[in-house]
Amino acid sequence: MNIQALPMKRFIDHDGNLVSQLPSWADLSTLTGFYQDMVLTRTYDNKAVALQRTGKLGTYPSHLGAEAIGIAVGRALKASDVFVPYYRDMPAMWCRGIGMEKNLQYWGGDERGSDFAPEGSPFASRDLPFCVPIATQCTHAVGVAAALKIKGNHDAALVMCGDGGTSKGDFLESINCAGAWNIPLVFVVNNNQWAISVPRSLQCAAEFLSEKAKGAGIPGVTVDGNDVVSVFDAVFHSLERARKGKGATLIEAISYRLSDHTTADDASRYRNEDEVQTAWQYEPIRRLKAFLISQGAWDRDREQQWQAHCKEQVELAVERYLNLANQAPETGFDFLYESLPQELHPQRDQLINKAMRMQGGKHG
Repeated sequence: MNIQALPMKRFIDHDGNLVSQLPSWADLSTLTGFYQDMVLTRTYDNKAVALQRTGKLGTYPSHLGAEAIGIAVGRALKASDVFVPYYRDMPAMWCRGIGMEKNLQYWGGDERGSDFAPEGSPFASRDLPFCVPIATQCTHAVGVAAALKIKGNHDAALVMCGDGGTSKGDFLESINCAGAWNIPLVFVVNNNQWAISVPRSLQCAAEFLSEKAKGAGIPGVTVDGNDVVSVFDAVFHSLERARKGKGATLIEAISYRLSDHTTADDASRYRNEDEVQTAWQYEPIRRLKAFLISQGAWDRDREQQWQAHCKEQVELAVERYLNLANQAPETGFDFLYESLPQELHPQRDQLINKAMRMQGGKHG
């Protein structure tokens, strides 16, 4: 089945042609900025995969093919909103002011990658860190949005998950609470067609995952996740609706996971290569670039200059990551509990002593 043939909200098709009149906010300067954002985060993604392959990064979940969703979400949120990400949300987090080196820290096994305070970003104190367990972040987002409603400050929360996450009870319970409590929360589902090796067709019998919103009594909308204009427009208006006290919305953004599930996966074992090659024809960066070129807003020279800039920025982030001092071994205890249980103190001391012996009596 050609997923792009499904009826969904779309402004720019896969050939870069307008199929609907652009919203008033979608001027060429804004769309050029979206394109540059997507190219930068894809450049980062390619580098992160290379770092994992060379042993300089742990297991890493590529966002290849989902750049339009992440950038649209990140740019639609206000500084006062709260973003609750899942593990494939580096583009949105980058838009929120979280440096690339922080993302590398996280996937490098350093919990300081979840500490956003040193960034000095206005978003850092409110956004939640990555959530790897499937759909549990949705329950966290319900609590956040309920708190925002109680405070009455007209802010909103936004939570993301994959299509596989919508099959979890955590997700269904969360949208049910969101509807019953009328809280300012936007759910965005990156429907990339694969929950690791399980295809969308085996996850849910409904034509659209957005139809799950009906049971929760909230609006559900399906957009072309490869069209950054349609994603931003839906997210922007849903957030505005939430801030005005009109409740939650479920947005399904249809995309395709062009990468393996993570660098620990081999997608060639369960999906057809012809399907992947077809999906590449609909990917988000190619189509927006074609549109901008047709409007005279982009050309080969600007592309080469921006590609060089992206490479430079990514390499600087990698250098900062690789030059970070290692954490002290006992932080494995220190960041696990708010207050370390008394029975674990001897184990912590043993670890410190062992580290000191291995380092010739030095520690830290």
